Amino acid sequence: MVNKVFLLGRLGKDPEVKYLDNNRAVANFTLATNEVFLDKSGNKVEQTDWHNIEMWDALAKNAEKVLKKGRTVFIEGKIKNDTWVDKEGNKRTTMRIRALQFQVVSSPSPNNGEHSNNDKHEHNNDNNHAHDDSDAGLPF
Repeated sequence: MVNKVFLLGRLGKDPEVKYLDNNRAVANFTLATNEVFLDKSGNKVEQTDWHNIEMWDALAKNAEKVLKKGRTVFIEGKIKNDTWVDKEGNKRTTMRIRALQFQVVSSPSPNNGEHSNNDKHEHNNDNNHAHDDSDAGLPF
């Protein structure tokens, strides 16, 4: 069985990073992905989905340094579900993506809000530093 997610989207906000006991860090932010398709009438429709992303430890610390609202990011991770019973006795479930690695694809340009492709860095839980990945394409 496999639980693997690949997302390419834009950050909806800067990561919120909290430091826990033993210097553990957790980062949370939202990521928007877009899908464009034609409806039954042939009209172009753009649909945006929002994803809750969490990162832990070295990955969260790297995210705090390089991820900013509006940046385009490629994320590899897995789906995590939390289930609880609310105060009215209703069973609730929420889904989030636990990122295992990320790559910055572009960042907002200071001139005009456009996005440039000169800021590629890859980060993962096995490798605590960024490296230039400008010659490599996305894995899809």
